[in-house]
Amino acid sequence: MKRSVAVVWLFLLTACDATLAAAPVTRIVSLAPNLTELAFAAGAGDRVVGTVEYSDYPEAARAIPRVGDAFRVDYERVLALRPEAILAWEPGTPVGVVERLTTLHLNIATIRTRRIADISAGVRQIGRIAATESAAEPVADAFEHDIAALRQQYAGRPPVSVFLQINDRPLYTVNGRQIMSEVIELCGGRNVFADLSDIAPQVGVEAVIAADPDAIVVTGDAGSEALDRWQRWQHVRAVRTGNLFAVPPDDLARPTTRLARGADALCRILQTARERLREKQ
Repeated sequence: MKRSVAVVWLFLLTACDATLAAAPVTRIVSLAPNLTELAFAAGAGDRVVGTVEYSDYPEAARAIPRVGDAFRVDYERVLALRPEAILAWEPGTPVGVVERLTTLHLNIATIRTRRIADISAGVRQIGRIAATESAAEPVADAFEHDIAALRQQYAGRPPVSVFLQINDRPLYTVNGRQIMSEVIELCGGRNVFADLSDIAPQVGVEAVIAADPDAIVVTGDAGSEALDRWQRWQHVRAVRTGNLFAVPPDDLARPTTRLARGADALCRILQTARERLREKQ
């Protein structure tokens, strides 16, 4: 059942993408905060006439009218904006939203951000849609250069096992298919929950203790408080060696060009963890 829904979703989005190749668009509605940010990165921020909640970067994005959130869309408000293109997020935009917008004869462009390489591809794709390639291409190139430099810099370093905590109560992490796990690998780390089936699984404290990670990295607003709560588990290697870290959530969790900055921060963190582990040996 899940597979058939995914096939329908991809068919609808691919078919709609083809209709956008004829001419550049000047009125765009974005259905995800990261797509709004990518539109600005592609030089098309002034074309975005509608977006969803939490579209807060860059600052200009805060002034764009809202048409809903990640799960619900006000279709009348979308139609009133007379968009020439709708940016849908794969995997985030619900299939029902895409189907409904398709029945309204709106053009939908799918922007995929499952992997690091998808980010620069998304910038270029939006650049083609809005005919802002001259702005999009250098941004995409710079992102790819920064990621390649990090990959080269940290290749071959001793691996560091990592528990990435994306929520405190309840406790959530990511599996190996999530883009943040790819960043961990880029930095020479190993996600201790990479093999779990869910993209963002809930885990128990006992499971983290059993995994005994070399480092615990927390994203989110309650980073320092969440790290303090791990202090009671002094027998966990990450706690014992002082390898408890917090990173700004948007730099790492939001799949945009800012991910290069988040990756650089995470790589530095894991290098610090390596040095502390070596000192404790």
